[in-house]
Amino acid sequence: MKQVPFSNIKLDGFWKKRFDINKEITIPTIYNRFTETGRFEAFKFNWKEGMPNKPHIFWDSDIAKWMEAVAYTIQLNPDKELEKIVDETVDLIEKNQCEDGYFNVYFTVVEPDKRFTNRDMHELYCAGHLTEAAVAYFNATGKDKFLNLMCKYMDCIEKAFITEKTARFSTPGHEEIELALIRLYRCTKDKKYLEMCRFFIENRGKCKNDNDCRNWTGMNYDQSDAPVRELKEASGHSVRAMYLYCGMADLAAETDDKSLFDACERLFDNIYFRRMYVTGGIGSTSFGEAFAEDYVLPNDLAYSETCASIGLALFAARMGAIVPDSKYADAAELAIYNCILSGVSLKGNSFFYVNPLEINMNRHRIMKEYYSSRENLLTHRLEVFDCSCCPPNLARFIASIGNFIYTCDENTVICHHFIESEAEFDNIRIKQQTGYPNRGDVRFSISGMKGKKFGVRIPGWCTYVSLNGKILDAPIIKGYAYIDISEENQVLDFYFEMKTRLICANPKVEDDIGKVCICRGPLVYCIESSLNGDIPLNSIFVDKEIKPGLEFDEEINAYRIITKAHIYSDESKLYYDVKDRKTSEKEVTLLPYYAFANHGDSDMKIWLRTE
Repeated sequence: MKQVPFSNIKLDGFWKKRFDINKEITIPTIYNRFTETGRFEAFKFNWKEGMPNKPHIFWDSDIAKWMEAVAYTIQLNPDKELEKIVDETVDLIEKNQCEDGYFNVYFTVVEPDKRFTNRDMHELYCAGHLTEAAVAYFNATGKDKFLNLMCKYMDCIEKAFITEKTARFSTPGHEEIELALIRLYRCTKDKKYLEMCRFFIENRGKCKNDNDCRNWTGMNYDQSDAPVRELKEASGHSVRAMYLYCGMADLAAETDDKSLFDACERLFDNIYFRRMYVTGGIGSTSFGEAFAEDYVLPNDLAYSETCASIGLALFAARMGAIVPDSKYADAAELAIYNCILSGVSLKGNSFFYVNPLEINMNRHRIMKEYYSSRENLLTHRLEVFDCSCCPPNLARFIASIGNFIYTCDENTVICHHFIESEAEFDNIRIKQQTGYPNRGDVRFSISGMKGKKFGVRIPGWCTYVSLNGKILDAPIIKGYAYIDISEENQVLDFYFEMKTRLICANPKVEDDIGKVCICRGPLVYCIESSLNGDIPLNSIFVDKEIKPGLEFDEEINAYRIITKAHIYSDESKLYYDVKDRKTSEKEVTLLPYYAFANHGDSDMKIWLRTE
């Protein structure tokens, strides 16, 4: 099936508000921070030793993702000022590109004699992000200068890695170029780029000169411990893993490669059933920003990088386009509405690199003193990081969120996600009206699909579904209900019962034993001490049967959950007989996880004890 591109979709409702904040606040904020830190200036190639703002190995990718975010934004909402900035940056790329096509700020300006010698120095990663930006900008504007410059760069890379093999390594230490090459192939129809993608994927885990560049944590850090078809579990740096798996899924789709798809499914299932947080976050340890072993999912020490969760959503969407199975869209939805949205503030001007599931301010203070200023111990969002991959990644993700809604072939259209919008493609028009993620009502007004099937995902959290006022009675295949469209203009009213529910974790997740997480629809909820009279959150426990109330919060564009909880009394003794333990009852307020840490530092918890 093919993805219905975001450019064919007009957003409204929840995501239109997020798109507008992204355009008006997030993208300019990132531009200002990147200007202040010298990232844009670096593209002039005028840095000299002793000057401030020494170019870094990944600055190209930071700017590229920002340019990609602009491309998606202006494709839906033209903006001449933003377009001008991109054009000026493209002119600098053209001016400073080497004659043979090579382009990299760091290795041209800082270490010109070291290009393609260090596998872990992000050259091909930066090349991939620049290429994705070039394709996006061509699609948005029709201007082909940027695209042609990146084609020239890819010719240089092909020569160094494939035809003449002058590079010191065979595959990139940080994956990204793989999926970028597929996008370039789909844009240009030049099979050379498809074959380049195949080369980098098929040679991963096989080449001795990659072993010579062994990383500090071992070869699994960058997924090079085995050929990709033999990988059995998600391991290593979680962002690198997701970008590799995206490239593998894309290649499998383009070449109808079942064994490669099977490897992708095996890796996805390992993540989804054993290594993913309830928020859709992945990569639980700061050591290598990596996956830990099965069920090792600590809450207060969770790394759960924003970029990794974005990568999971992108990987899941690719898999769901190949084989419609609701587990893929369920995973993407969990990541989108929780860990990914947590990465940016409600105002759109500050960001989390890491997304913990619990904050204890006192413990964080002690640990921060011990670990110095490590970014994974933040209790509030920042406007810029030294490693600033997440902010522009969020910007490009939100700007292109429409990509996730529909896939189609000649006989079927499938709706994977519920987003208020109007879509027009292939002489088909679908208007989706919904209060999602706050309400479970979804109306589809469909025209141009008579004689075709319409597949609708049944969310994994939902236990009751109705269609046009009656209990759903339609074939359900791998979590999708398939409806025959018999009229030229047809309305389908779905209702997904959206109850507040308490979920528990597999007992192998030690941190969550005896605890529950409160969820409603796709949203995971948390409690902050600052909104609840600064009560110690460790003293709270809830009944297994709660009677929640809902209170809509305009600022967060979602419901707060109000419920009664029990509070252990603060005893003066350190230890005492359990029979003497006293409790009181208190009404507490919970927020969607994505909205935490927007009103100052505060203790926070997702998993609450039950008696």
